[in-house]
Amino acid sequence: MPDCSIVHKQWGELTTSELYSLLKLRTDVFLVEQKVDEEELDNRDQQAEHFFIRDDAGTAAYLRVLFDDEPEHLDAHRVVGRVVVRADRRGEGLARVLLDRVLSLYGHEAMMLHAQEYVVPLYAKAGFEAFGEPYLEAGIPHVSMYRAGAAKGALT
Repeated sequence: MPDCSIVHKQWGELTTSELYSLLKLRTDVFLVEQKVDEEELDNRDQQAEHFFIRDDAGTAAYLRVLFDDEPEHLDAHRVVGRVVVRADRRGEGLARVLLDRVLSLYGHEAMMLHAQEYVVPLYAKAGFEAFGEPYLEAGIPHVSMYRAGAAKGALT
């Protein structure tokens, strides 16, 4: 795994520079590169925890974690989403580094996420299991994934 400094902040703690950088990354990848036609700014960022890795070029990798009072699946109140890595940093394991940080904090709780099909192996290695039928979201094949909470001290 790469040696990275992970930033973990609530919405109100983000500087304007950090916010711009992470939204630029999400826009560059989801809207420009992947041509997602769904609303990227969904008014959920204000309630999310934001995890990201920065470098000299800006935000290199990012994900957010939401807390859902009414879980979509079983007891998974934590929802990982908006996982994104800048094109020039892909293949370095940055998404896994961020995911491992989230698991170190919340791995004892059940979690879920909606994964693009091509990255399912990344999440499977972290203990997430696919459930339900694959579906299209914004024209991209996705699968829902669930991870049961692990006993504290027994995390992957």
